[in-house]
Amino acid sequence: MPEQLLLIAAGLVGLFLGGNWLVRGASNLALSFGVSILVIALTFVAIGTSMPEMLVSVQAALSGKSDLAIGNVIGSNIANIGLILGATGLITPLRVKAIMLRREIPIMILFTIFALILMLDGRIGREDGIILLLAFIGFNIGFYILAKKEKATREQLLAELDEKPEKRPGRAREFFFLIAGILVLVLGSRLIVEGAVNLARMMGISEFLIAITLVAFGTSLPELAASLAAAFHGETDLAIGNVVGSNVANLLLVLGATAFLQPITVDRAEVQLEVLVMVAFAVLLIPFLRHKQLSRRGAALFLGAYIAFVIYSVVFPTLS
Repeated sequence: MPEQLLLIAAGLVGLFLGGNWLVRGASNLALSFGVSILVIALTFVAIGTSMPEMLVSVQAALSGKSDLAIGNVIGSNIANIGLILGATGLITPLRVKAIMLRREIPIMILFTIFALILMLDGRIGREDGIILLLAFIGFNIGFYILAKKEKATREQLLAELDEKPEKRPGRAREFFFLIAGILVLVLGSRLIVEGAVNLARMMGISEFLIAITLVAFGTSLPELAASLAAAFHGETDLAIGNVVGSNVANLLLVLGATAFLQPITVDRAEVQLEVLVMVAFAVLLIPFLRHKQLSRRGAALFLGAYIAFVIYSVVFPTLS
């Protein structure tokens, strides 16, 4: 047991260091490219922090454990909104730009409903996987175009004001911090999951219960650490952008790549509650953010709803 506690402690240190490095690298890279940190959060950061979900889902599908593969994606997306936004919003109210309410969040909701539609026939095949991957590529190309326009607009504004652009940090060094932060986050989350799962097995907890609680929570730890670090540094765009971007990456990149490598069988009777909860959490972001911020009260409600969902899943595993 001491060895498992050491693994968990080492993982927590990794999450702390990785989260701070990621925030530093992301914010300085955004400055160096002359774009908002939201663009970096929705692309580089979201993809990087979704790597644990990718590794778990692909390995599970190739091992014939489709329920774990699909459950990991659904559970992680629920945790991203309920746990991560809930916990982060308790630290500081999360300000949200109007453009995000009109564009990024509705896009995430649209992709969530689209994934639900693909599951209705009880299977996510290779063709579905290709469609999801192409949608992910299109999503990122769209943000690349928007980032170029944003940079051009910013430079034009500075020229009209006859102001010199602020000194930009070296991209190579900040890119190193971004990548190092992501890698340390992934390593830290893996150590925590390994330690927690081993502890659970030693305590006689079932594999199924471990999967629906620790695995989904563990693969969301990079997003949690990154968003908490961003909140502490006052980078609320990074905190909420990371969650929205990560949910999109889970649905399109992780689910798409997994289905392309190994078609996923979806037991609708087993996952129907989780899918509905995932859609509900995504849709509820709109009314809760209508005043362009997630208040502490709203954050507490999301966190409470997530805790209630986990408790229900644990107490009534055959019904969830």
